[in-house]
Amino acid sequence: MRKPTPETREGRSGLNRRSLFAGATTVGALAAAATLMPRVAVTDPTAALPKPAPEKGGGYSLSDHVKQYYKTTLI
Repeated sequence: MRKPTPETREGRSGLNRRSLFAGATTVGALAAAATLMPRVAVTDPTAALPKPAPEKGGGYSLSDHVKQYYKTTLI
């Protein structure tokens, strides 16, 4: 007598031990790979604060942003 295959058995899902272990191995490998990935460095939000305005006026400064704007206006 032959054993019935999973396709011929009624009421049984196609999940067997082999596919269960293969899935568990895949999940374990993905978890291990995720722990080896480099983490994103958190930047300090206070570093982006603008400089305080000078007391005697003259608050204009030639920053990189201003230099980039001047480059875009050249003809």
